[in-house]
Amino acid sequence: MEVSYIVELSPSNGLQNDGRVTRRGFLTGAAAAAAGLAASPAWAALQKHDTPADVTLRIGPVTTDVAPGKTIHTTGYNGSVPAPLIRLREGVPVTVDLFNDTDIPEYVHWHGFPLSAAMDGTQEENSLSVPPHGHLRYRMTPQAAGSRWVHSHVMTMDDLTVGLYSGQFGFVYVEPKKNSGRYDQEIFLSTHEWEPFFLDMDDDDNPSAVEEFGETDWGSSMVEVGYRIGSINGKALGHGEPVRVKEGQRVLFHILNASATENIQLALPGHEFLVIALDGNPVPRPCKVPSLDLGAAERVDAIVEMNCPGVWVLGSTDDDVRGAGLGVLIEYAGHSGIAMNARATAAPWDYTQFGLPRPQPPVDVTLPMVIARVPPGENGMERWTINGNSYRSSNPPVVLRKGVRHRFAFHNTSSDAHPLHLHRSSFELTRIDGRVTGGLLKDVVLIGAHQRMEVDWTPEGEGPVLFHCHNQFHIDRGFQMLFDVR
Repeated sequence: MEVSYIVELSPSNGLQNDGRVTRRGFLTGAAAAAAGLAASPAWAALQKHDTPADVTLRIGPVTTDVAPGKTIHTTGYNGSVPAPLIRLREGVPVTVDLFNDTDIPEYVHWHGFPLSAAMDGTQEENSLSVPPHGHLRYRMTPQAAGSRWVHSHVMTMDDLTVGLYSGQFGFVYVEPKKNSGRYDQEIFLSTHEWEPFFLDMDDDDNPSAVEEFGETDWGSSMVEVGYRIGSINGKALGHGEPVRVKEGQRVLFHILNASATENIQLALPGHEFLVIALDGNPVPRPCKVPSLDLGAAERVDAIVEMNCPGVWVLGSTDDDVRGAGLGVLIEYAGHSGIAMNARATAAPWDYTQFGLPRPQPPVDVTLPMVIARVPPGENGMERWTINGNSYRSSNPPVVLRKGVRHRFAFHNTSSDAHPLHLHRSSFELTRIDGRVTGGLLKDVVLIGAHQRMEVDWTPEGEGPVLFHCHNQFHIDRGFQMLFDVR
């Protein structure tokens, strides 16, 4: 039987827009009336199923050929991976329909959107879920322009077929009210890896693939996740349509790292990237770089001047990763065939080159955030901690104050790089290893091994806000923290 939630969340309808409303509260009209919704004209309009939604996502089985002979059976949105591009307009309300054709509850996370916790799409924030074979409708207003995205936010644990390991992801672009960009063509590219498997890393020189987790005596060995094939826009290098350009064009690339676990570096030999936005937010100092680093879930908007005719590969700077499919052909008009055999130029990634070299502003509260890895136990599974605590749902949230400027002082004591993500908002990057910067707003930041980094955040809304590493394997093993803004 199909179950439907029909929800209207706005500051004017008498309902607290902070996510403190339970899912059960939306099941009946009586509950809606108790929440102050029944009298809302918008609520009445939303109940009319004959009114088409502005955005519809249908979660269901997808079969796709990533490469010849490499057919992937997964779960995706609207029958494809990635989902078809969703375009919204800044400040314009939209009605969203979510249909779940699977047998498990799903959480749909609108990544980079300042939404209420109820619509943010996480179990930890007590968001609305989409029940199995059910339907959820709500209205939201995209307030932040630029490159955003949507993806599943279910916990995966040992199941490498769900969550971000699946095909449930898609680019969302929010058109700004004023777009002063000058370009001739725009291209949206999403990277993703397929056929994940567990790796026994006991022997660093010869890691072994383990097909069925749980049937091996792990002892004290370390487990990681590997993949058999990579893709851009759902196709391995050389097996999809090339990006076709013309000499003299200025092409705006919107690039999303939609990986479950992998941080990547991309380059286009013979060309440079003029970075104009990170995570959808314009950077204070656009500048040219030879390569792009993207932690899992990061987005980069960059303009490339097409002034080097031929056929090239925009792809990973790692030969093995690119050889496994993570790349796409860039084909100039009048040229075709095999790509130029040119080695990409790569440079160390430095966020501060895009920020302003200004002193840090004073803050009201500083929160030390020490990241540490707990070695594997008997099951071979590591744990991750923040300030000595590995997340459990029974943990009380950390209370923060609305309107107060907080500084998160991160210290990564591990040898891994971590894409750190804050839900429902963006933060300002203010210091990296002692170097100050400002004006750079992000919702994911990649902290390097043994690095120190500081970001500032002033909560504007109330309710639960989730913080976590965007490596799916790490979040499933405790690398997250829940805040309660009051």
